[in-house]
Amino acid sequence: MLLTPNVYIRKCIHFIGVDQHDKTEISERVICESFPGGIPDEIAYGDNLHLQPLLNQGNDIVFEKM
Repeated sequence: MLLTPNVYIRKCIHFIGVDQHDKTEISERVICESFPGGIPDEIAYGDNLHLQPLLNQGNDIVFEKM
């Protein structure tokens, strides 16, 4: 992983970690309870602080400080 995800830096209690389902960096994705299939880049690496659920999120889990 080249970039440290913002959710890790901000210490979100829902952050799970990095998944490499085929054990390579190519498949690497940052996951959390809100986004078990992969956190959108706008949240993981961008400016979205995830204080409100995204429209297509499928749950109401948002950022909570550890």
